[in-house]
Amino acid sequence: MPVKAQPTEIPEVVSFETGVAHDDRGYFQEIHSAAMFAETGFEAKFAQDNVSKSSRGTLRGLHYQIDPHATGKLVRVLRGSIFDVAVDIRRGSPTFGKWVARTLTEPKRGEGKGLQKHHAFWIPEGFAHGFQALEDETLVLYKCTVIHVPEAERAIHYADPAIGIKWPMSTSLVAPKDEAAPPLATADFNFQYRS
Repeated sequence: MPVKAQPTEIPEVVSFETGVAHDDRGYFQEIHSAAMFAETGFEAKFAQDNVSKSSRGTLRGLHYQIDPHATGKLVRVLRGSIFDVAVDIRRGSPTFGKWVARTLTEPKRGEGKGLQKHHAFWIPEGFAHGFQALEDETLVLYKCTVIHVPEAERAIHYADPAIGIKWPMSTSLVAPKDEAAPPLATADFNFQYRS
């Protein structure tokens, strides 16, 4: 099935459009094919897959792992929908502290037969990631380039005014560790921009 890469306002963060084949039985989709994605110039290798289930209003993030365990994530929604956010935390980057977001949804039901579109969001190393679930029982799949290393896990506060993310829902279910995360100005990260 075809894959189309669409750079975002921060060029390193990419939205991928992939095909979903619908018929009377439901749908079929290739979630990832190295050969398919390589045709777009994307060649990340993945080491771990994660799935999260969230209630409407749940906000997760802004998460990252510090070097040498920095991870890239290819994010896709299997059920429900999310407002997915990437924040540039590479020192020296022209977009340092800026954010970009996309709304990701599950492959839509009831849209007829044939090939339809579904989106994934690529968040590379050097970016913090977070999302807000827009529906109950939202399932999110993350393909990660490195395994989870608890000692390298860090977070930035999701409501840091210096970043200014405009979350779509004003009330959120947030984990205590995310509520206690520091702002960007005092966060622990070691990423450098490479032009």
